[in-house]
Amino acid sequence: MTEKENMHGHCHNHGTKPMSKYEEALGKYNTEISDDEVREAVKKIIAEKVHENDNIETKKFLMGSIELTTLKTTDSETSVMAFTEKVNQFDEAYGELPHVATICVYPCFAKTVSETLEIDGVEIACVSGSFPSSQALIEVKVAETALAIKDGATEIDIVMPVGKFLSGDYEGVADEISELKQVCGDNAMKVILETGCLKTASNIKKASIIAMYAGADYIKTSTGKLEPAATPEAAYVMCQAIKEYYEETGIQIGFKPAGGINSVMDALIYYTIVKEVLGEKWLTNKWFRLGTSRLANMLLSEIEGKETKFF
Repeated sequence: MTEKENMHGHCHNHGTKPMSKYEEALGKYNTEISDDEVREAVKKIIAEKVHENDNIETKKFLMGSIELTTLKTTDSETSVMAFTEKVNQFDEAYGELPHVATICVYPCFAKTVSETLEIDGVEIACVSGSFPSSQALIEVKVAETALAIKDGATEIDIVMPVGKFLSGDYEGVADEISELKQVCGDNAMKVILETGCLKTASNIKKASIIAMYAGADYIKTSTGKLEPAATPEAAYVMCQAIKEYYEETGIQIGFKPAGGINSVMDALIYYTIVKEVLGEKWLTNKWFRLGTSRLANMLLSEIEGKETKFF
């Protein structure tokens, strides 16, 4: 029985209140981490390592890790179709560059993307489960997720129920994530922690571990709808959690910073954190993704050596 399967077994504790299986899981990890130590570690990585990765090859790799995202109130079938067509055209215009990893949209546009996309190897991700607040009945989240997959979504991004987490209902958090993973089946599921609401490194570490044990295939920093969104400090803690979880269980989990990636340097910092904490095994566009709408043109401009607005 694997570690992950074992978590779904029964825990027998003699004495007072039995520990939930998730509290027991948390007990295997160091979650009492100091925000100051994390800040210092990140500062050191940025000062000493980022410059090594500031090159065209890395920027090309980052281009291929982008989840090109449109999550606007004004999105329409017409605008999403045009957005998807850009990805088709990119392949013709820049055949020597990697195409984006994913197109990320609301579930009501999964069918539009699925019918318009012509490029093999580009995933279709949908935010689901009452994004961005995650405040809905589980039945509604299940239905939305199932419909997105039926309409062509190959990946699903859900938001951890943050209110439940902050009130200490780890079991409730995990049960909801598990139930949505069952709906996703073999389709990859990313769990957004909304790290800006979690505030501390300790909370981010705990949320990462619970999400992974409950069935996340990726953990993602933020929805991009709240401030602060992704930060290098949150990324560092999440990557540490992924590393320890991998050492404990042998299960590799992907990482996706999203929201607030406003410059090529921001992207290089996240790349460097992944490289330093998780290593080369994570430096593929399967295991490392960047959720962004602006970054594609910025990377393209730096690769081409002139301002380029393609997307």
